[in-house]
Amino acid sequence: MASSSSSKCSKFNVFIDENELTRGEIITQALKQAVKDSRLAAVIFSSGYAESRWCLDELVEILACRRIMGQMVLPIFYDIDPSDVRHQRGAFEEAFREHQKRFPEMVQTWKEALNEAAELAGEDFRATDG
Repeated sequence: MASSSSSKCSKFNVFIDENELTRGEIITQALKQAVKDSRLAAVIFSSGYAESRWCLDELVEILACRRIMGQMVLPIFYDIDPSDVRHQRGAFEEAFREHQKRFPEMVQTWKEALNEAAELAGEDFRATDG
């Protein structure tokens, strides 16, 4: 998760869950509400993204809001190939091996969400000079 605080910028309210949620607060409800209150969600995929079940659950919620409420979703691929996200290869494949042991009931839902998100037009930041 990112580490800046909530701020107003060009009439955007930026919600960064790491700084917006109080320790001990029920994360899933607060995240779901933040997602539902948003008109745009930027999802930043990196090699460690799939290790977090919280990120995967949040992605499922974001995509549900996209389908139901027309929320705009911008996938950003940071130093990872979009096809690795889409097909759960590389670091994503390894993460899902672990998830299969602990959360087998969620694995298919998460894989479908990753596939759907990776199909959206997004930005690829693998090759950049700054």
